[in-house]
Amino acid sequence: MPSHPHRALRAFLALCTAAGLASVAAPPAHASPGSGPTAVVAMGDSYISGEAGRWQGNGLTDSGSRYGTDRAWTGSGYDPSRVYGSTAGGCHRSDTSEVRSAGPVAASLINLACSGATTENVFRAVRGGRSHKGEAPQADQLAAVAATHDVELIALSVGGNDLGFADIITACATDYIVWYSYCHDDQQAVVDARIDGVMANVGKAVDEIRAVMSGAGYGASDYRIVLQSYPSPLPRAAENRYAESGWSRTSTGGCPFWDADADWARDTLVPRLADRLRQVAVAKGAQFLDLRDSLQGREVCARSSRQATASLPPSAATSEWARWIDSRSTQGLVQESMHPNAYGQQALGRCLALIHAVPSGHRACRNTAGAGASGMYLTAG
Repeated sequence: MPSHPHRALRAFLALCTAAGLASVAAPPAHASPGSGPTAVVAMGDSYISGEAGRWQGNGLTDSGSRYGTDRAWTGSGYDPSRVYGSTAGGCHRSDTSEVRSAGPVAASLINLACSGATTENVFRAVRGGRSHKGEAPQADQLAAVAATHDVELIALSVGGNDLGFADIITACATDYIVWYSYCHDDQQAVVDARIDGVMANVGKAVDEIRAVMSGAGYGASDYRIVLQSYPSPLPRAAENRYAESGWSRTSTGGCPFWDADADWARDTLVPRLADRLRQVAVAKGAQFLDLRDSLQGREVCARSSRQATASLPPSAATSEWARWIDSRSTQGLVQESMHPNAYGQQALGRCLALIHAVPSGHRACRNTAGAGASGMYLTAG
């Protein structure tokens, strides 16, 4: 007996409606939180992009591999792209950058950071963000990553260029080499005038990241932002292996700074910036990773570290973990100066891996004397 015509019609309409809804409401071909390959993302400036990753320690020679410290040495010349990939844009995302040295913490380790970036290079374009070195603002790049990956953690290092780190270093080195005067009094005034505005922009950068993630469908508990501070590349005066007077700090050590200026940088500038960044992290609900002491004893010219020589090759256990100032400009690029080198970046990558395993709370990361990256450990921060 044939079906009732109305029942058949309803069945037919239901089938068509279901098919139509399936075609109209099918989700776009991208990941949502909890799907797609997991990812940890680095954003910000040169301290997290991998600037100076070309170097493993410092060696006082201009030939060959520079006692094994120059990873761009090919055996017959120098090819920085072996470390930084394409160098055309100058972002210097090295193969030892913090996120790439973090190990198997996620399926994808994505580096959006760029050398020279300021907070404005992190903001979305619609919120005043600016492109940098031919690339879109980093928050806009993050939107594409968030749409195709399950982003678990975003590590952010920013604010140093807004504050004028490079100019401060240049002024202090110039005052040592040329003017025989201190820099810390003048530079403290510069920092005082800028720091409130810098911190406001760092806070906005965190807000911009949250806006991107929310727009991609992430809830606040679906991912974490880790705002990190900066490690000091310089030791305190009492921890410097070279005498304050003479040319050894300039021509040999690559740390041309007066004792008073070095102490100011190590014990005032870096801690103050770290403390203010921690305040931003607390206010914005981000985790804070304090790196102020992460290179302790491994800084340029530190007594407890040494330069590589022909008979003593570089080693993560004994070499310096930051790039010196090459006053002769015969090795690499000036912009690499005073950044964590390959050893330092590998150590910071371990710090990132450690905090990735800690779901909440602020932490500080420190090193173990005589050990490489495996000796990094967290303390309450």
